[in-house]
Amino acid sequence: MHIPLLQIKNLTKWYGSKQVLKDISLDILQGEIISFLGINGAGKTTLSSIIATLHPANSGIILFKGKPVTSILKEYRHKIAFCQQQPNLTHSLSLEQNLILAGSYYGMTNTQSRERISLLKKQLQLTEYLEQKVSVLSGGFKQRFMIARSLMHNPELILFDEPTVALDPHIRRQLWSIIKELKNNGTTIILTTHYLDEAETLSDRVCLLDKGVIRLIDTPEKLKQDFKMNTLEDIFIQLTKDPSVEYERQKYE
Repeated sequence: MHIPLLQIKNLTKWYGSKQVLKDISLDILQGEIISFLGINGAGKTTLSSIIATLHPANSGIILFKGKPVTSILKEYRHKIAFCQQQPNLTHSLSLEQNLILAGSYYGMTNTQSRERISLLKKQLQLTEYLEQKVSVLSGGFKQRFMIARSLMHNPELILFDEPTVALDPHIRRQLWSIIKELKNNGTTIILTTHYLDEAETLSDRVCLLDKGVIRLIDTPEKLKQDFKMNTLEDIFIQLTKDPSVEYERQKYE
């Protein structure tokens, strides 16, 4: 059996006296899209931030290709990317300069960065804006540039935190196509989203977090079959309204 790309084992996280993650364990497979779902405060953003090494866990371990992340931290950070919800591009620079700056964080030369940009601008349809400043961009194109910046170093794993929040429906669909293309090119994707239709459309598996614990992990189709419901939204509402509903989650171990 192939080693999962990421193995999360017995992860816990406290903020003061509040435990926000409780003994979290799951495997993330190479080339899949897995969505973290849950109401506000469920722990999904905290879990993503720990995977991205933005915050430490209090206990537990994360393995990347079988090796503890803490023992290969620099290598691991060069293999992952975190695309956050709020655009934080540098307004004083052109968009191309923003991307070159991002490449420099990973030791890329200007030549290497420009070669990478030449690919990304076609993939994400950014050519006409490269010499512009951030202020001219619509919300959808800001998010495209956030994705481009995340992809500068060609990561194996990318974490998206609410990538389509507050965007128009047709822009959301365009970004869905970009995320699907990334998966088709072999990128592993962790998606945190409140949009259940987004998770249902994009995900190979969904992971429902509730009060810091994993309530279930499974494919959208299997969940709809087991719960005899037509949409993930219906299942989500039932599970969050009625804590007595039990479901034996698949661990894919």
